[in-house]
Amino acid sequence: MPNSTRTQIGSYRELRVWQLAMAIVIEVYRVTRSFPSEEKFGLIAQLRRAAVAISSNIAEGRSRLGPAEFRRFVSIARGSVAEVETQLAVAVALGYVAADEIATLSAQLDELSKMLFSLYRSLTT
Repeated sequence: MPNSTRTQIGSYRELRVWQLAMAIVIEVYRVTRSFPSEEKFGLIAQLRRAAVAISSNIAEGRSRLGPAEFRRFVSIARGSVAEVETQLAVAVALGYVAADEIATLSAQLDELSKMLFSLYRSLTT
């Protein structure tokens, strides 16, 4: 199955999980534009870096040779989802953004986490 998955999917750009991760990156950048400027090198940078890491790890893992390596990168990407969720919770707690303003983003992150877990499980070694 792992080899057939690679043949059927093609480029990482065709993966729905990567496409959703990219949409989340764009939304994180949009949301963090309104954060206080003193967070430029703090929470803003951390949130953006973690969001970019999700799609980057999916792409890098998909481009590696073999399902075991892809699986490892999918696991790392899922960890980055948890980072973004945590950092958004900090931003809400600090009053930088209202919870209802990021409700859609939070739902997307939840969906992405589930998708990554399913992908992880499908990449048996």
